[in-house]
Amino acid sequence: MPSSYSVYKRLIGCARPYWFRLAIGIAAGFVVGGSMIGTFHYSKSLLGAFGQPVADVSPAPNHESPAGGSAAPVPEIDLGPLDSVQKTLAEKLNIQTTTPDGRMTRAFLLITLLGLPLFMGLKSVSIYVNHYFMRWVGARVVRDIRDEVYANLQRQSLSYHGQADVGDLISRCTNDVSLIERAVSQTIADLTRCPIEVLACVGYVVWASVQSGLVGLLPALAVLFVVTVLPILFMARFIKIILRRALKQIGGLISRMQETLTGIRVVKAFHMEEAEIARFRAMNRFYFKSIIRAVRFELAVSPMMELVAIIAVCLGAVICYQHGITLAAIVPVAFAASSAYRPMKQLAKINVNIQRSAAAAERIFELLDLNTALPEAPNPKVVTEFTEGIAFKHVSLRYSLDEPWIIDDINFELKRGQMVAFVGETGSGKTTVANLAARFFDPEKGRVLLDGTDLRDIETAALRKLIGMVNQETILFNDTIANNIAYGSPEATMDEIITAAKQANAHDFIMENPGGYGRYVGEKGFVLSGGQRQRIAIARAILRNPPILILDEATSALDTVTERLVQEALSHLMENRTVFAIAHRLSTIKHADQIFLLDKGRIVEHGTHDELYAQGGGYRNLCDIQFS
Repeated sequence: MPSSYSVYKRLIGCARPYWFRLAIGIAAGFVVGGSMIGTFHYSKSLLGAFGQPVADVSPAPNHESPAGGSAAPVPEIDLGPLDSVQKTLAEKLNIQTTTPDGRMTRAFLLITLLGLPLFMGLKSVSIYVNHYFMRWVGARVVRDIRDEVYANLQRQSLSYHGQADVGDLISRCTNDVSLIERAVSQTIADLTRCPIEVLACVGYVVWASVQSGLVGLLPALAVLFVVTVLPILFMARFIKIILRRALKQIGGLISRMQETLTGIRVVKAFHMEEAEIARFRAMNRFYFKSIIRAVRFELAVSPMMELVAIIAVCLGAVICYQHGITLAAIVPVAFAASSAYRPMKQLAKINVNIQRSAAAAERIFELLDLNTALPEAPNPKVVTEFTEGIAFKHVSLRYSLDEPWIIDDINFELKRGQMVAFVGETGSGKTTVANLAARFFDPEKGRVLLDGTDLRDIETAALRKLIGMVNQETILFNDTIANNIAYGSPEATMDEIITAAKQANAHDFIMENPGGYGRYVGEKGFVLSGGQRQRIAIARAILRNPPILILDEATSALDTVTERLVQEALSHLMENRTVFAIAHRLSTIKHADQIFLLDKGRIVEHGTHDELYAQGGGYRNLCDIQFS
């Protein structure tokens, strides 16, 4: 498992395209630190002035002493490192800096006081700029990550999606990414500003302590800093471990919700509502306990920081009392040290956020690093037409080495314009043959050729443009009927959509509803019947008008009359086209040019309907069972 900071380093690396905004935010963070130093200096100047002991000066004529000596010396006021800047400004404005009794003049006090709002205003503006640009970069990075995750999932192979938990994938793309977004958008801003603030405060504390003779405070402050940091780092590791487990559990929750809501008809048909509610509550309760464990560790950070701060104040007070240090000497150091408390506390929260977002980022990067997509040839051939035929040459396929062959040594050739049908018992490998023809999988042995070219040497996008499919499981999206028919053909006009629907015998039932082609079909076409959904899918394939059609039980959900009408439409569509037909209903494939009977992944019989029926083998047995 990668360390949290290596994961976070990769996460921050995603911000490189936005280096300009990042640089502005970082520069604003430096300005914050500089403005804090200026504030400390001006504060010390004011405290030094008001804390300066007043000399016992008695007024005398011409400011001379009673003994006739020289005038009493005016005490010099130590205004700190900015004294020269302030005095230079006062001299240019012809303003006196001190009164005869050693006090700061009102005019010079005004000059000094103007510096504080200036530096505080500069600090406020810099904090705003730092937060805005850093949060912009953080939000943009998260947006890019979400785009990349979704795009990478779309590129994965069907074998991966067949085994992946959809609920967990959705959780990673939504919940995990949102967790990163909340953490990163704030953490990047604080991470570029708080260290600068701490360094400014610590640097001034060291300098002021040396100048004021308070060096003895520094070892105590250093020890307190170490005592504070180590427990925070220790707790943050536990937070990461707990949150990673919690993220897995929320993935399970979403997965269960997705399964039960998608299969709500089954749940209600078997009266399992209460059982599913109880199961979900148990999973949710377990997730709640994991989150509360992380919250306990996370909330302990702030009280610990405050306890250490109180100890530091008490220890500093004792040291000052023992050494007789005046209030004027200790207040500037205490002010700078207390100013470091807030950014140090923020850094502690940053560490917690790093562990929190790292747990989510690890799961996100697992998806980004995923690569199960079928490999593309270095220089793939771009095909634009299908002219000759498709050939399977000794093709074998299995999903893993410890499983039996799904397809075992399949050999056949299919000329352009022919219709071939695959029949057999469930699990015999019929759909797998069609999937190999569309290159959803690559064979472990043998080759699949298109016009004499191995499918692995053809550009995948170009190959898919030649193929239209109507699957056994009809998939419709929660969109309008028109958009579902035009899926894959975005340039299609409304007239073309209606024509395709008429050919698929879908136009009449579409227009029976007031919504017509603009009617939304619901989740997976919930508002339509099985036969209606299948006719929409057939219309989608007709509209695409590809040279190769794959019909996987394309008419299985149609009644007899509708099936005949759709078959007539498909007969016109199949002219001069190659068709893979996978059927359990043998009446739909009687006129196929070739019929292949599969058994455990092997071709055991092939020929026309009449030839196979005359042989009296397995195909005739299937026909007799169905037609009887």
